[in-house]
Amino acid sequence: MDRRRAATGELAIIPAVLADRARRHGARVAVVAPEGQLTYAELAVAARRVTRALLARSVRPGDRVAIWAPNTARWVTAALGVLGAGATLVPISTRLRGREAADILARGRCRMLLTVAGFLGTDYPGMLRESGGALPELHTTVVLDDTAAELSWSRFLALGAEVPVADADARIASVDPESVSDILFTSGTTGVPKGVPSTHRQTIEAFSRWADAVTLSGDDRYLLVNPFSHTFGYKAGIIACLLRGATMVPVDRFDPQRVFSAIERERITVLTGPPTLFHDLLTHRRAAHDLSSLRLAGTGGSSVPTELVERIRCELGAENIFTGYGLTESTGVATICAPDAPAHLLAHTVGKALPGTLIRVVDDSGRRVRAGEPGEIVISGPNVMHGYLDDPAATTAAIDSGGWLHTGDIGTLDTDGYLRIADRRADMFIVGGFNVHPAEIERILLDHPEIAEAAVVGVPDARLGEVGHAFVVPDGPVEIDPTEILAWARTRIAGYKAPRRIEVVAALPRNAAGKVLKRVLRSQGAQP
Repeated sequence: MDRRRAATGELAIIPAVLADRARRHGARVAVVAPEGQLTYAELAVAARRVTRALLARSVRPGDRVAIWAPNTARWVTAALGVLGAGATLVPISTRLRGREAADILARGRCRMLLTVAGFLGTDYPGMLRESGGALPELHTTVVLDDTAAELSWSRFLALGAEVPVADADARIASVDPESVSDILFTSGTTGVPKGVPSTHRQTIEAFSRWADAVTLSGDDRYLLVNPFSHTFGYKAGIIACLLRGATMVPVDRFDPQRVFSAIERERITVLTGPPTLFHDLLTHRRAAHDLSSLRLAGTGGSSVPTELVERIRCELGAENIFTGYGLTESTGVATICAPDAPAHLLAHTVGKALPGTLIRVVDDSGRRVRAGEPGEIVISGPNVMHGYLDDPAATTAAIDSGGWLHTGDIGTLDTDGYLRIADRRADMFIVGGFNVHPAEIERILLDHPEIAEAAVVGVPDARLGEVGHAFVVPDGPVEIDPTEILAWARTRIAGYKAPRRIEVVAALPRNAAGKVLKRVLRSQGAQP
């Protein structure tokens, strides 16, 4: 069997998928952007230009190249060019501040950074310089929007003119299905972001099955609102579209009016996002827009009210809706609740295991519990990560000797195989579809000279699902101004991670072993 083909018959490396789409569907529109559109044939040429430029900068197979930029057509071509060079893609969220991005660049040992200088008035290279982080392995910074003194996108691409096309094609042909295609960072149980490497084969097999389960096809026009720094935007967006030959319509930031206009103008058929996105769309005036093209909506990341499912169908016109469950450690996907499922299953379950994936619910001893009984959700299959980046101890804690990924999530499986999520991993909470781990925020708060102790919990929020609520103990007889602390914290962490409220307390509740009782704080924080 061709080493480029997976056991399912799908092409097993991402550059080969792009080449196949260009060969078989070259005239089909691949990407639509404000500056114009690219067919699949043009996308393949544009990606190869990036590959040639990378070779000109001596990027080797396995080198890590980060992208810290919003959703644009240039992100798509840059990412595919990186993968064509045999390099490993490291996406970074535009919500992260300089110090957070520097930490990922350092621990990811990134050789090159592709970023922007003018997105929403933010100078990302400048913010990185101001962070003061040591980045000895970062040799090149390229500015995608051509607005800064660093190596511009046009100058970067011009470097590739010196590299023969045959050299780029040879590099693309050398990419192995088992090589690491990307490293996405996620918060682990200690709150320290962990790198999760995935291979080309894992990504393609998982999202080929995902695309089948959600009925994505080459006739679809997919509005890509979810950030490309997240599996929902990158793999369930770019890669899934590539696998099915669908048209990608990237959106650099979410705004209900812009989304409605794009659906009407581009005749969008597929829209996915966290429940927050659909909540905001449904509260926005939309009568003037033609949404009749929309056929499929996908959501997940937190509980989905039955009413929301019905409103998406009735008011947005998306007759088919799917939900799902997955972790970065499971290549972003583990279960799907199919689009034709009844509303109560879409709202109260996350569906059944993706084909090729096994889901179990086990007790504290690792034994399977009976149907309907709660226990820890564990996952097995080709989509489960091989291990965390440079962290064997965390890998051993997460994956047992039988190869089962222990999610730390509590759930139940019914007799039909539908999974229900009962509780979240440890103390993690989800803000508008983004995972937030309190330990990371607590470490930031403890950097403030007036704070001696800090504890953060997630509390319910009508729009975002949950938001952070911080409890802080003053360092001595000082008066802490919560408003000042909030403003200070927002300059150091991404906006979605910043607590919405800070409460000053004399002491944190603890058990006999000295551990903070976060269940007490959650109850206290949830009170009006």
